[in-house]
Amino acid sequence: MTGWYVVLAAACALALPVGVLLWARRRYVVITVSGLSMRPTYDHGERVLIRRVPVTRVRPGQVVVFAAAPPGTWQGFEAHHAGDPDGAGLQARDDADANTPVAPRWMLKRAIAVPGDPVPRERCPALRSVADAAVPPGHLVVLGDNPSRSFDSRQSGYVTPDRLVGVVVRRLSRA
Repeated sequence: MTGWYVVLAAACALALPVGVLLWARRRYVVITVSGLSMRPTYDHGERVLIRRVPVTRVRPGQVVVFAAAPPGTWQGFEAHHAGDPDGAGLQARDDADANTPVAPRWMLKRAIAVPGDPVPRERCPALRSVADAAVPPGHLVVLGDNPSRSFDSRQSGYVTPDRLVGVVVRRLSRA
């Protein structure tokens, strides 16, 4: 009878840490900053911890991570990065010319307007023609801290709720 208790205790001892790791993996993500769009706040190569949250938990001023829109929808991306000598914000890909801009999978930017805030038309040319007076439910307006090196809501408009990954919790390492 004691053999079963040992097996059960061992199974519980393994299940608890595995369960905690799975929970943490679903709730948190560690990313490495790529590019210069968030300088001076974050430098290329720094690692940051992201907590997955819905749009309703994002506040203006928080740094967010979101999935980039599909490259075909990025009006002005190629022109924005033309002549970019260090490839900041770009991600290499085997099937692309090394000099061809490729949209990153995830982007790191600062939320400047959340649902219900006034649409910042003067700061974001891509939003000048939207009919709404306020940012619609579930949407965000984001800007990079380094405007001359950032592709953000000024060019691409709103970040939609399905693209939000989460908010930066803390820096894990300096570049």
